[in-house]
Amino acid sequence: GCVLVVSVIEQLAQWHNSTIKAAVERLCNYIPGKYQIMHHMPCCIDREMNADVVCHSLKLCKQDPGQPFCHLYSPPKVSWFSTFFSKVWIKNFMMFSSVCSFPLLANLCEKIKYVMRNKLPFEDFDGDKFSTFPTLRGYHWRGRDCNDRNTTMYPGRRPDNWDVKSDSNCNGIWGMDPKDGIPYEEKFCKDAGSQGVMLLGDSAGAHFHIPPEWMTVTQMSAKSFTNLPMAFSDELDWPQFSEITGFLNSTIGGWTDSLYLRLRQRNRCNHRDLQNISQNGMLKWSVIQTLKMYFPINMAAYLSSSLARDQLLDNPAIVIYATIGNDVCNGNRDTLAHMTTPKEMLSNVLQALQYLDSRLPNGSHVILTGLVDGRFLWDNLHDRYHPLGQLNRDITYSQLYSFLDCLQVSPCSGWLTSNETLRNLTSERALQLSNVLKEIARSEKFTNFDIFYMDFPLRQTAEEWRKMGGEPWQLIEPVDGFHPSQIAAALGTSITWQKALHEWPQVLGKENPFNDQIEAIFKDQGGH
Repeated sequence: GCVLVVSVIEQLAQWHNSTIKAAVERLCNYIPGKYQIMHHMPCCIDREMNADVVCHSLKLCKQDPGQPFCHLYSPPKVSWFSTFFSKVWIKNFMMFSSVCSFPLLANLCEKIKYVMRNKLPFEDFDGDKFSTFPTLRGYHWRGRDCNDRNTTMYPGRRPDNWDVKSDSNCNGIWGMDPKDGIPYEEKFCKDAGSQGVMLLGDSAGAHFHIPPEWMTVTQMSAKSFTNLPMAFSDELDWPQFSEITGFLNSTIGGWTDSLYLRLRQRNRCNHRDLQNISQNGMLKWSVIQTLKMYFPINMAAYLSSSLARDQLLDNPAIVIYATIGNDVCNGNRDTLAHMTTPKEMLSNVLQALQYLDSRLPNGSHVILTGLVDGRFLWDNLHDRYHPLGQLNRDITYSQLYSFLDCLQVSPCSGWLTSNETLRNLTSERALQLSNVLKEIARSEKFTNFDIFYMDFPLRQTAEEWRKMGGEPWQLIEPVDGFHPSQIAAALGTSITWQKALHEWPQVLGKENPFNDQIEAIFKDQGGH
């Protein structure tokens, strides 16, 4: 975290031909008020010293005995251990070596820790797991609650008495047609086969994204950081633009296309029936939340606290089970020893499916998504310049991956490495785990849902993007060099939808013939 921040400050000074102090002030002016923690950065950073030197001198980076010296930049030619730093500066900065130790951010950090621990909305007055607040696991992650003081009103439920008096399922359809006395919900949705969509996933499903303009000084302005508070409160995830549950127009490049939007277009009665209960993994709270460590998710335990579905009161749902990387990705030096085994995968997934069978309404569907082949990452990025290295052409993704691996915070040591043998072994394990999922879908039967399998469509996505004139590297998040980009998410939706239409049409349900009438009434009533 220190290396990233100091790198930006030094590059700002270089780009604007200013002092370090002026660069710190410039960055502070860019960042929204209460997030202006950079005032505590020492003004005496020497522009001739790279960020590794500065951060080691400040003792925010250290080299433990017997461990390698971790550096992002090439080591300086002269010894830097004698570099003098004012003890006062070091003491003052060490007081604020954690983002969450800043008084103005402490309250927000506690809220974020709460939602990460409980995987539930922070603002949820009636306790139904839905919220009227966007972030902190609110309606960016689940359909927006329409009455947060009434536990019987929430997205996805079957209508209460056809919603004659109130909108119990929050899909915007309620009341009675004055022409014939038939409730709108009954007239438009009774035989429509309404169903929701849920994603059980990892950071790719949550749509992890760090805006590159936060680190690219040639593009940096106050506008670059306007989304910082929202991003921080959403754990640096953007589920509102994601492949499965996205519903807002993308503001992070590309465009939004999602399974939810397509289901809603197919049947307007599905409005707001979405849940993204993906989990990033373990966050390092001692620095700005940019680096993540991954671990296999105990999905059954995770679901028991997070899933919002009543088997008797709610509509069926399409559940996408897509932990496409967590089971083979970790930051350990002996990464292979920490990967999920096929036996563990079988046990974990069956436990999760058995739990789903006890909670999902009859007529639901579950789609298991195979793991990605992450060799795509190194093959397409390793010799390209990272956003931090574009100004001086001095940091490639290969260097970034080595730095994170040295620190043991790599999102995936098995794939983000120059070791081709290790990359191949990681993909081999990923294929073994995908075959476990495929066999489960072929052989297992459940009472309340049918089950399907599909490969993660990375190859098809890359082919489609090439046809559109794009380059493969554009399908990867530029800052972390690991997650699918907004473009990849949108294209993936189209590929998944076409596969479902051709192979599992029963999963998607039928077109609602009343969609145009529903939209016309909404328009007449002010568009709500």
